[in-house]
Amino acid sequence: MEDQLPLASFDPPLGEKYKSLLKNRRGGSSPKSVHEQIIVEERELPLIDLNKLKLGDKEREECKIEIAKASEEWGFFQVINHGISRSLLEEMREEQVKVFRKPFVEKMNDKNLLAGSYRFGTPAATCLTQVSWSEAFHVPLSHIYDSGGVTNLSSTMEQYACPVAELAQQLTEILTENIGQDSSYIKKMCLPNTCYLRMNRYPSCPLAQEITGLMPHTDSDFLTILHQDEIGGLQLVKDGKWVAVKPYEEALIINIGDLFQAWSNDVYKSVEHRVVTNKWNERFSMAYFLCPAYDTIIESCAKQPIYRRFTFRDYREQVQKDVKVFGRKIGLSRFLNNKEENI
Repeated sequence: MEDQLPLASFDPPLGEKYKSLLKNRRGGSSPKSVHEQIIVEERELPLIDLNKLKLGDKEREECKIEIAKASEEWGFFQVINHGISRSLLEEMREEQVKVFRKPFVEKMNDKNLLAGSYRFGTPAATCLTQVSWSEAFHVPLSHIYDSGGVTNLSSTMEQYACPVAELAQQLTEILTENIGQDSSYIKKMCLPNTCYLRMNRYPSCPLAQEITGLMPHTDSDFLTILHQDEIGGLQLVKDGKWVAVKPYEEALIINIGDLFQAWSNDVYKSVEHRVVTNKWNERFSMAYFLCPAYDTIIESCAKQPIYRRFTFRDYREQVQKDVKVFGRKIGLSRFLNNKEENI
């Protein structure tokens, strides 16, 4: 039966969670599938070799220009020679798979490293377009650093978190320098207790043509660093069209978040993206989010700032309100300076 739902004991009860939405969908006209809405072309993101930063002045400047250009034109790019070994990436993936293979009840009630960090689906979904067919552990870096590395999972997460956090700071310095700003403020406000590692799993979905693994959104941080597996599924908007990101296991994907777009006065682009589901295969990814403290003030130093001054707390609270009322994030347009909001 095509709509039969997975019954593995470790799977979150997504079918049950969205039962009423699935029932309503069968009672009326079925929404167009992701593939019917638009033909999605697979493309490679700009690929940047960070080893050039260690070479001569010419190569280093070329690399910085490539990073800035990709952030301006795509909002996404991928990097190699990023300082995280393939063996560590593979070990992190293995530990990630193990924790997601635990019984669902155990994941929900974990009292150790991952305590309180487990989540699945979209609690506020009111229609299938708002559904996320996924589960995740969203862990503050401070929890990882304080865990003492007593388990294979905590030790591996710490080994992964340290270099990925350093990479985020390195990229932040390059991007802020390019727009004539000082990166020390961002570095000071983005601390281990405000930044996160998020382990994601997208189970196989029998309704893959109708349900996304992660609904379209932009990231509400400065930047995100992602490692994905070979399954693929990440899609983003480029030139007004959805494009599929071709997987490249050895690379890390970098994307600009809303705060960097506002901070740069729209020089850098926070681009809408989503994850589509796969009918036959599950997908895993690991994301690092460079987030500031809630009282961090976000403002551009431009003479004519596009966005009004706001705090990260202001932004998060507005996003939560909009999701509750409209079922979707509205984002930066809420904070436009002397312009009508685009709702």
